[in-house]
Amino acid sequence: MLYYHFKDINRRLRIGKIICLARTYRKHAEEMNSKVTEKPLLFLKPTSSVIFDNQNIILPRQSNLVHHEVELGVVIGRRGKDIKREDAGDYILGYLLGLDITARDLQDEAKKNGWPWSISKGFDTFCPISKVVLKEKIDDPYNLDLILKVNNEIRQFSNTRYLIYSIEEIIEFVSSIMTLEQGDLILTGTPEGVAPLRDGDIVEAKLGNICSLKLKVVST
Repeated sequence: MLYYHFKDINRRLRIGKIICLARTYRKHAEEMNSKVTEKPLLFLKPTSSVIFDNQNIILPRQSNLVHHEVELGVVIGRRGKDIKREDAGDYILGYLLGLDITARDLQDEAKKNGWPWSISKGFDTFCPISKVVLKEKIDDPYNLDLILKVNNEIRQFSNTRYLIYSIEEIIEFVSSIMTLEQGDLILTGTPEGVAPLRDGDIVEAKLGNICSLKLKVVST
């Protein structure tokens, strides 16, 4: 089983299902030539894709184009179904920094043929996550810089204020489809600036000043 690491406290929580959102920042949708939808677009990543700080992102042999996507993650603290927007905060345990690593060529092929995206998102090591910061430690989740550097070059630099859907709206929508359980993770989508990763790259990412990740990219 995989467990979250918590910042500043000695606690363990099993990682549940990983629910991801697409096209939640307008500029990223534009750079991907995609339309923003009225309701959030969801997909899942397996827990086997999770890695932690100072581990390696492995480039799979099946893909020739792997992209980084830096995101705000929301960790669910209690079970809930059909959660109302005004009650959503009661179900949030904390926040983390996550990367949705994507085999873009495989995703493009899937989109072209009307296939699911699961393969492009689900390889081992394709979901690096930081330590969890409890929600009480964060003044405003809608004012956190999202920064990602590769080899010390800034690739992505945005802020959570540009999320198209609020966190409360996301929780309401997701819980109308599937029961949210303690330990579930919602990755809220990436801003603009996604770009390829190559063997030997060093990836550094930060969520405001509350959590960070440093990872190395290696080939199989």
